[in-house]
Amino acid sequence: MKKIAAFGKTSYEIVTGGTGSGDVNEAYSVALVEGLQKAGYTVNENLEAMYSGYLKTVAEGRPVGRGFFMPRTPVPELTLNPELVNSMAEVNDIAVITIGRNAGEGRDRTPDEGDFLLTPEERGMIEMVATAFHEKSKKAVVILNIGGVVETASWKGLPDAILLAWQPGQEAGNSITDILGGAVNPSGKLTATFTVKYEDVPSAKYFPGKATKTEVSQMPGRDGQPARTYERVTEAEVTYEDGIYVGYRYFNTFNVPVSYAFGYGLSYTTFEYSNIVLSSGKFRKNLTVSVDVKNTGDVAGREVVQLYLSAPAGNLDKPSEELKGFGKTRLLAPGEVQTLTFELTPGSLSSFDPASSSWIAASGDYTVMIGASSTDIRQTGTFSLARDITVKTVSRALIPSETINELKP
Repeated sequence: MKKIAAFGKTSYEIVTGGTGSGDVNEAYSVALVEGLQKAGYTVNENLEAMYSGYLKTVAEGRPVGRGFFMPRTPVPELTLNPELVNSMAEVNDIAVITIGRNAGEGRDRTPDEGDFLLTPEERGMIEMVATAFHEKSKKAVVILNIGGVVETASWKGLPDAILLAWQPGQEAGNSITDILGGAVNPSGKLTATFTVKYEDVPSAKYFPGKATKTEVSQMPGRDGQPARTYERVTEAEVTYEDGIYVGYRYFNTFNVPVSYAFGYGLSYTTFEYSNIVLSSGKFRKNLTVSVDVKNTGDVAGREVVQLYLSAPAGNLDKPSEELKGFGKTRLLAPGEVQTLTFELTPGSLSSFDPASSSWIAASGDYTVMIGASSTDIRQTGTFSLARDITVKTVSRALIPSETINELKP
């Protein structure tokens, strides 16, 4: 029976969902430690009592939340004693460290410590626990119970593994335990890029813009608490300059190093890609692309296969590649092979031309890239388009007027 030392306050108070419409209307909530115990693991009682007592004490002095959009202020992470951590490494088989974050409607992300950045207490906890358990030849795993990207580049080499759980709802503890214990082989892939630093994001230099109007409001007190006066922004302005270079399109096109690329994700097995086949070397009305995927590991698993397309620039600016399709294999046994097929249409090839208000597929040579992520390309193929295709023309319904421009501060 595995003995587990569960570190981090979020191991005991899991974040099931975000704020506002990102919240989860759960009937109940399964914390990580509860999920571990239900699965038959032994969670260290001394650590559990310490964290439970800490959370109860801090909760008594925390101000109440401001309703649906603004929950209570997060509890600071507990500062650990090195002697305590070393003693936990002596008597437990594995360490689980949970880092929690909450955000959503009415609660924007920030580049600060405790949000995008880990706090000194969180970083110190990961380093201290991983070091102590490694000295005893034992493993340490970090669980990220978060609603958005956090900085990982500076510390990801410390634990043996990182499980990105996001905010998984009322069954959070059971679901995470199923993956940690191997009852389920994870097969998810990142839908966002984990940057090395916040400043690497192209919108970092102008987000969140500037407030043009504020309003002072008063929130009535609850449960005997005094009324609170606060200032909120009622009007603001921000000009996004990303253009077509949003997310992985920016990082890949301009070769900006990242911590984890868009589309990245590991499992308990490995997969081999082979035998890419294009239905034709010339694009006409459509084109199909097939690829073989083989489970080359020791356990059954699923793989998310991604198709990216590199298009000729023509008269339009284009990123180095764009995701045009993806598919997941069935549960493949070790050694089993499955062929996945994707279809490319004129719309798959097109880009928007502001001058003609049209979606246009440019003539020239295209490269099909099949991979396990946006930077892990395993198979490639090429085809050509003989002439430009106007896929769709749209009306210019939202053109800023001169009056609106004159009103800008």
